[in-house]
Amino acid sequence: MKVYCVVLFLVAIVAADFYNSKFDNFDIQPLLENDRILLSYTKCFLDQGPCAPDAKDFKKVIPEALETTCGKCSPKQKKLIKEVIKAVRERHPEAWEQLTQKYDKGQKFKDSFDKFLQEE
Repeated sequence: MKVYCVVLFLVAIVAADFYNSKFDNFDIQPLLENDRILLSYTKCFLDQGPCAPDAKDFKKVIPEALETTCGKCSPKQKKLIKEVIKAVRERHPEAWEQLTQKYDKGQKFKDSFDKFLQEE
């Protein structure tokens, strides 16, 4: 019984090292294909508009993900995040600037996050 409890404890710790796996299956295509949807997520993150349930969940982890350079992101989540950020940076640089001002005002994480975005 003790061994079973220890194993469960270790599984819980390992599972806590990553964000919820539901983010792995998030369909980013609507965001990439529709600027209105992409900007609605951006406005949510900036506290400038309402948040869809998924956007609200993402918004909660932005500060930690930025601070840890996506340290708790699964490989799939990292790929999805990079694709969405690339779309925002290219198509809406003003929104990207607002996001960086809100979440990294002193640009403390800029270099490490830029490096993360360039990784394959």
